[in-house]
Amino acid sequence: MKVSVFGLGYVGCVSAACLASMGHEVIGVDVNQVKVDLVNDGKAPVVEERIGELIADVVRTGALRATDDVREAIMGSEISLVCVGTPSEANGSLCTTYLERVTEEIGAALAERGGRHTVVFRSTMLPGTCLNLLLPILEKYVGGTAGVDVGVAVNPEFLREGTSVRDFFDPPKTVIGELDTASGDAVRALYDGLPGEVFRVPVPTAEAIKYADNAFHGLKIGFANELGAVCQALGVDSHQVIDVFLADRKLNISPAYLRPGFAFGGSCLPKDLRSLVHAAQRADVSVPILSHVLPSNSAHLQRAVEMVERTGKRRAGLFGLSFKPGTDDLRESPLVELAERLFGKGYDLKIYDANVSLSRLLGANREYIETRLPHLAHLLADSVEEVLDHAEVCLVGTRDPAVLSALPHGEGPVLIDLIHLPDAEARRTEPGYMGLAW
Repeated sequence: MKVSVFGLGYVGCVSAACLASMGHEVIGVDVNQVKVDLVNDGKAPVVEERIGELIADVVRTGALRATDDVREAIMGSEISLVCVGTPSEANGSLCTTYLERVTEEIGAALAERGGRHTVVFRSTMLPGTCLNLLLPILEKYVGGTAGVDVGVAVNPEFLREGTSVRDFFDPPKTVIGELDTASGDAVRALYDGLPGEVFRVPVPTAEAIKYADNAFHGLKIGFANELGAVCQALGVDSHQVIDVFLADRKLNISPAYLRPGFAFGGSCLPKDLRSLVHAAQRADVSVPILSHVLPSNSAHLQRAVEMVERTGKRRAGLFGLSFKPGTDDLRESPLVELAERLFGKGYDLKIYDANVSLSRLLGANREYIETRLPHLAHLLADSVEEVLDHAEVCLVGTRDPAVLSALPHGEGPVLIDLIHLPDAEARRTEPGYMGLAW
């Protein structure tokens, strides 16, 4: 394919050189004449493993050249990768100045060029940037409709500085946010032959994935460092701890606990987090990540309360009360906390949980519920139907088949989904359905 790459920094330079080595005819574009001259001389404008020899090879064969002329690049290509920088502003917001400017220039050149051309945004940008900001600019300058007269896609990169050439040829995944099928097809063809799973998703999803990845990478590093500091203070070998931690591929390094849902609770997680943070404080070790996990969990629970408040309705139903399906364990259950907050705000509340019966609660369970929710006997319903008949708004916190099969579609109470119901995607379009974090 004939490809133009806008921006010859780390991402653009590596993308241009690697694509050229795959057999594509590539034109690199940059406003910095020094970078342009370096590439045309067969030299890399960035320091990176393998990039120098790669650029020397593809420039010598004529597969890669560079220019500062946007029009020349657009006229000589069928697909453009936009790899310009998106730095932070002083207040932390994303600077889109370079993206907007290059989109204007590409649009103006495409208006003169005519014919179908696909513009692929590879720069890191927040969800909504492409559709709400860049797409209107492109359509204005092209004088046409995106997805019809000009293709548009978002293709985030997952290149680590220092190993970016290696990462390009062996990517963890390829993500294509496509405005239309033809645009996605063009990007898919660009990477034909590379390993790894390919995900073709809506444009905003592709924009968000890069942020999900980087936020999690930062969280992992911060978690490991905080845990290491606590271990050191307690005289424990942190690397031995992490070696064992990493060996658990069922719960730790796995998809477990990584699906948006309701708040966590139970007799272990809250207690152990509090103990660990307290131990760190006693050892004068600052652990801002670990110390904010429980407040974050509480804030997530509060989102459910606020969703009920926004409905303006007063008769509420809650399905589920124990902290985990299939048990009657109420200790530090987030659903008990939710019920307590709603009851405290004066909501007329009915609760159904097939595993919880006040008459058979024993020991710690009974003591806990009598302390936290002494009015539970008056709130418990004997059936799913009793709750549905009572409630104007229902919160679903269980996957009990009896509850799921009885939940109405369309007409009925407002449904606030706390667990991502099995048919959540189908319900999204129904009036009265509200997902907690989806």
